[in-house]
Amino acid sequence: MELIFLGTGAGIPSKERNVSSIALSILQEVNNIWLFDCGEATQHQILHTSIKPRKINKIFITHLHGDHLYGLPGLLSSRSFQGGDSLLTVYGPRGIRQFIEVSLKTSGTHLTYPLEIVELSSGKVFTDDQFEVYCKELEHGLPSFGFRIKEKEQVGQLRVEKLKEMGISPGPIYQQIKENEITELPSGQVLKRQDFIGPNKQGRSLSILGDTRSTEKNNKFVQDSDVLVHEATFEHSAKDLAYKYYHSTTIQAAQLAKENNVKKLILTHISSRYQKEDLPRLLEEARSIFPNTEMANDYYRYKVKHKK
Repeated sequence: MELIFLGTGAGIPSKERNVSSIALSILQEVNNIWLFDCGEATQHQILHTSIKPRKINKIFITHLHGDHLYGLPGLLSSRSFQGGDSLLTVYGPRGIRQFIEVSLKTSGTHLTYPLEIVELSSGKVFTDDQFEVYCKELEHGLPSFGFRIKEKEQVGQLRVEKLKEMGISPGPIYQQIKENEITELPSGQVLKRQDFIGPNKQGRSLSILGDTRSTEKNNKFVQDSDVLVHEATFEHSAKDLAYKYYHSTTIQAAQLAKENNVKKLILTHISSRYQKEDLPRLLEEARSIFPNTEMANDYYRYKVKHKK
């Protein structure tokens, strides 16, 4: 699992930061990419990465403000010209269906792939054999959602050396042993998976929150996250302004991480009022509360590793 930040600014694009979009690459796990928000020019940002739009099969829209949404019609259209023919599902607040359908109809856009649109309410959004996704409505003046992605516990690593010691050479048989409780070899020997598999890998979890104030209301939702991605639109001296506009400060995001056993905090959605020279100060504000904090820039990447 790898996070790729495509846009880390707030409100309007700047020379340094495009507006909001984050890709979650799960190519190694399920050969897909999930997108969280799709601000204006997101597909241009993708051109500077190795992301293939046809690999994007889920898009999660946190809320319907333009800086999180206006790039969506263009990306949906372009995917048709870039080899996309598999199902794409868009999740978002009520109104996302109307926005997409009106945009595509008015522009005469015809997609070459099936499109599913899911309007959200708090709770479980999606589940399969490997992942679960939950959402929670946040406080932002209009419906805005946070997402919690939980990887299910995975089968441990195959003890290759033990198999080699028994004279079993690498090949398709290794995968059979890992996938089946009992495997019979051509010789008639029966192997039990439990004898050749290490401890199960605990699943990873990450929380990606849309725009929000009153961060303390999100305690339970982000608890024990390996990674928390949180907006930090304002420095803490502007906390009254942040509250007025339904946003958060650096320190509020850091306090949420500290109080809920989060392992890593990544700040994003930085106001364009802050210049390059201001950023170390904003980062230090957060680190004074929660040291394991980073501030994302456009194209910043972070691999979410398994717990040791």
